[in-house]
Amino acid sequence: MPLIDIIGWIGSFLVVLAYALNIAKRMDAGSLSYILLNMTGSGCLIANTIYHNAIPSTAVNVVWIVIAIIALFKKKEKTTS
Repeated sequence: MPLIDIIGWIGSFLVVLAYALNIAKRMDAGSLSYILLNMTGSGCLIANTIYHNAIPSTAVNVVWIVIAIIALFKKKEKTTS
């Protein structure tokens, strides 16, 4: 299996893991861990989807990362206020 596909599978696993932990109430959607799992997973998926020229999936994951970055900034603002 090519490395780019392994990266894609890792990304898929991380995004689903974050979601499953949140649904199971083991991880809060506002927690740093949740945000970082989603960002890392989406980053892996972006690499994979760009390689495979899957532009709609790339776009969704770029938006997913932007949302996570916004959440990080909001989290930082709360801790510095």
